[in-house]
Amino acid sequence: MVDNPPDYELADRMALTRPAQVRAVGHPLRTTILQLLHERAATVTELATAVGRPKSTVAHHVDVLARADLLRVVRTRKVRAIEERFYGRTARMFYVAAEPSAGEEMPTDFNDFAVAAQESAAAFEQGRLWGFIRHARISEDQAGEFWERIAHLVDEFERLPRSGETTYGFAVGIYPTEHPSLPTVE
Repeated sequence: MVDNPPDYELADRMALTRPAQVRAVGHPLRTTILQLLHERAATVTELATAVGRPKSTVAHHVDVLARADLLRVVRTRKVRAIEERFYGRTARMFYVAAEPSAGEEMPTDFNDFAVAAQESAAAFEQGRLWGFIRHARISEDQAGEFWERIAHLVDEFERLPRSGETTYGFAVGIYPTEHPSLPTVE
């Protein structure tokens, strides 16, 4: 059990400002690799064992994440004649920046909620999904303030000591909708 995961230094938050970064986190295996590295730094071999995929496949996805500046080598260890690299995340939380870099468009096929819906389907069928959706007519400033509070809760969740046998998902969001609203009372 890790008391304050992970076991290496990293930034609290990182804005994804390049399309390559958003595409990198949009792949399910790369998302799983990032999630595993919340617990501790790991080698490609350890990651491949954890996800049950060939080492070459995992190495490719680790390389994509490293080129996107989402992973980095946090330490090395000499094993016989080979230097083993331990990879870690560059930040606890990645978020898509509202504005992409000049002249670039962000991919539109990345959706955390699509991932959450797919991951949570089995829990729903087993009656183990806790969730709700609420709507409130509020200002954009209020939505931004609320999002900051949510981000702190996400940070708290990510820093929990790792224990137990089950990995739980945690999906939150705030977004504008097309829901109707009652007319203003005069």
